[in-house]
Formats: sequence, C-alpha cells, structure tokens
Amino acid sequence: MTSSLVHTWRLLKWGRTLARHGALRGLERDLNTPPRLRRLLRVARLGARVPEVPRYADAFEALGPAAIKFGQTLATRPDLVGEAAAADLLRLQDAVPPVPYATIAQTMRGSFGRPLESLFAEIEEVPVGAASIAQVHRAVTTDGRRVAVKVLRPGVEEDFARAIETYEWAAAQIEPMGGEIARLQPRLVIETFKRWTARELNFTREAASASELAETMTSEPNFFVPAVDWARTTGKVLTIEWIDGIKLSDRKALVAAGYDLPELARVLVHAFLRQAIADGFFHADMHQGNLFALPGNCVAAIDFGIMGRIDRRARVWLAEILYGLITGNYRRVAEIHFEAQYVPSHHSVEEFATALRAVGEPMRGLPVKDMSIGMMLDGLFGITRDFDMVTQPHLLLLQKTMVMVEGVATGLDPDINLWVTAAPLVEDWIRTELGPEAAIADRLVADVRTLARLPELVRRIEARYPAPGGAPPRPPLREIERVRVGGGWRYALVGALGVLAGVAGMMLAGGW
Repeated sequence: MTSSLVHTWRLLKWGRTLARHGALRGLERDLNTPPRLRRLLRVARLGARVPEVPRYADAFEALGPAAIKFGQTLATRPDLVGEAAAADLLRLQDAVPPVPYATIAQTMRGSFGRPLESLFAEIEEVPVGAASIAQVHRAVTTDGRRVAVKVLRPGVEEDFARAIETYEWAAAQIEPMGGEIARLQPRLVIETFKRWTARELNFTREAASASELAETMTSEPNFFVPAVDWARTTGKVLTIEWIDGIKLSDRKALVAAGYDLPELARVLVHAFLRQAIADGFFHADMHQGNLFALPGNCVAAIDFGIMGRIDRRARVWLAEILYGLITGNYRRVAEIHFEAQYVPSHHSVEEFATALRAVGEPMRGLPVKDMSIGMMLDGLFGITRDFDMVTQPHLLLLQKTMVMVEGVATGLDPDINLWVTAAPLVEDWIRTELGPEAAIADRLVADVRTLARLPELVRRIEARYPAPGGAPPRPPLREIERVRVGGGWRYALVGALGVLAGVAGMMLAGGW
C-alpha cells in the first residue's frame, strides 16, 4: 500500500502544476471551501506566477493521461468546479504524440501471442488517431477486410492506477471536513471515475459494449455500430470494422457531400434518447470526433470505452422529469425528486417546484434555437445547494452526454431544440411504460412469474418442514421449574439424575 507521504508528495507536485496555470484560484476563493483546504491551496501556489485567466485544460494536460480523463469528468460538474472551469475543461483533447509503431507492434504481438502476419495482411504504421489511452491504426485482415485496430498505450494502466489511488486518498482526507465538500461526495465521485476508467482500459469490455449496443439499437436503423472482430480482439487490442464516413465535426464536408444536416441531428438525438430512456444503456462519449455521417443520412459511432447504464426505475424518473420540464409540470418534477430521494424530505415540495419553475420558465420564453439542455442543467446545479441535494454519481454520465449530444446536434442544425425533438419519443415511452395497458401487462407478467415459482416454493417448504415419521406424536409434558445450582450440589444432582436414568432403563428392559 502506498504511504501517505507518497500521496502527499504527488499532490504537492500536482498542486504546483495546477497553481501555475491558475486552476486552484476558484476553489481557493470559494467561501464554501473548508478553511483547512483553503490554507493548503495557498501553500501550493507559494512562489508561483499565477495567470490572470485560469488555464484549466492546459493544467490537466500537463498532469498526464489520468488527469486528462479526470478533467473531462470534471467538465460535466459545473456545480463542483464552476461554470467557467467546466467550459474551459471541455477543450480537453486526447491528442498526444503517438507511440512509435515498433512499440505498438510489440504490444500487439505480446497480447495476441502470435505473429501479426497471421492476423493482418497490412497494418499502417502511422496511426489515424492517438489519444491518452490508446492509438488507432488502419489495417487489412488476412481475409481482406478493412479494420481499425485500437492498441492500449504501454504503461497507461500503471499510470492510471497510481493516480486514482492518490485521488482516493485525497478524497478520503477532505470529505470529513464536512460542509460543501461532504455534500459533493468526492469519494463517491472518485469511485465512479475509477469504474469508468477500469472499463475503458479493458478492450474486451469495450468490444462487448459495442456488441450489446448494436443489438439494442436495431430499432434505430439509421444509427450504425461497427462490427467487432472478436478473433483479433484482446484486453489490450480492439479490432472493429472500418468506418468510411465524414466526421460530424466537419460541417463543410457534410454540406459538400449533400447530407441533410437537420436530419442527421434528429437521428443523433433520437438514437441517444432511445439508448438512455428506452434501453437504459447508452454511448457516453458521443462527441463529434466519435460520430460519422454515412450515406442515407445515417450516423455511425465509434469508441465504446465509456458506456452508461440506468435501471428501469431511474429511467422512469428521468422520462417523467424530462416530460415535466417539456410541458411545464413543475409540481410533478418536484414530486419525482422527492420520490427518488434526490431532495431530503425535510424540504417543501412546493418550494422546490417554485425553484424549478424559475429554471424552466425563462427557457420556455426564449426562441427555439436559444433554448438549451445545458442551460437547464446549469440552472438545476444552481439550486442543489439550497435544497441539500447530494451528488448523484450514477447520473453524471447521463448529464455529461445530454450536454454533449445537444452540442453536436446544434452544430449540425442551430435551430434544433432537444426538448421539441425529444417530446414525441419521451411521451410515447411514458405512455407505453406507465400507461394503464402497461400497468396491466406488468401485473400479468409478475403474476405469471409468481405462479411459475409456486412448485419450487412448495418443494422448499416440504424440505424445510418434512412429513412426520413413524414415531407417535409426543404427549404434552407439564412445565417443571428448573433449579439453578452450583458447586458440589451440581455434581450431586447430576449423579442422582444418572441413577434415576439407569433405574428407568432397567424397568423398560424388563429387568424388574
């Protein structure tokens, strides 16, 4: 186990880097920051030349791959880092200098345990993309298929393990300080981040996620997921079908190719809502670099390392919250927050509904192109402190992806509104899942399943309470007071009982 001294030294180095970029200024000046933590932040910036405008993204890039990923996570938390910091962290790009091909080839051979020539007829040595975790090479398989080969960068697992261990240690030190820090639950946030990265560093898990998403998205034929080449996939190497498309970030190329940009935006929004609300399993890294336009106004996605999952109960709450905000039913939205225990019960439902109205109504009065999910989330974050709402880590990915999808969609069609586009799908899902027909169907399914379990239940009862044997039932015995004795009297009583038992045995055997 790493010592506290090592963790402290790492934090001091990271703190100095953050301080030099001005990234600690907001936290230091926040009145909600515990005094002890504020003093530590002042120590971290001693002697540093702090810029006037904080450079948050540059600071995290300087700290390395794990910090870049953590910075991307913090970009989804304006309530934790502030709106200015969150906006700057959105600039984080995973573009890093590529690892030499000789090193990558060695990693691939070690992972496959066989010569690369037996798997690939050709591999381009210059990567088509290099990120903090992996880099991607275009290749042709021995059977002539074009594929993308994603290879884990050497040493990245160890780097993440060291960094996350220190993040956990730091969170454990500051959470007991109480106040605003405790409400934001840093330990739970770090644990959520740890699980995300563990999945992202395991390429067989990523391949399984791609395969599962392809199965669940059959109802959205215009959303394409490339096929996984399982024979050429390991924990450190992922091989998938090559996508020949135009990135959604290249608006000029899309226009030149004749794509219907509003239709692409609609397909993207519908695909995301289908994943998040209908299926509860969604691509959680849907930025422009991971999305491509294909002929027929189809959208293809790549990079399935970060996926989100929501259980049915949370999806019902989510759908009702979205629909309530769309229709202006703030009272119902407030009730759902209390039912889900997102807001402590000592607060007033009516007061919370009024606070929600203050967030929702200004957006309803704006032109369609100026309404924003991002604005709504910022407004909601603003009232969390007033109503003692603790962080909900299981919703972080969803919040991040909602903002990300809206950003990509508005880049394609500035006049699109996620509310208007979402309303029919959300309304249909609520009617299907929560209407009277659905309630009756759910009850029938539950009752049939209960009936099917009855035979097994009877067998378990019989095993627990078997039928009586051949001996007759015991006659009722009257209660006799028990005497507690000690010392020599105990041994005398035991001896007398032994004699009586022996006499009784002789009588029954016919000895008398």
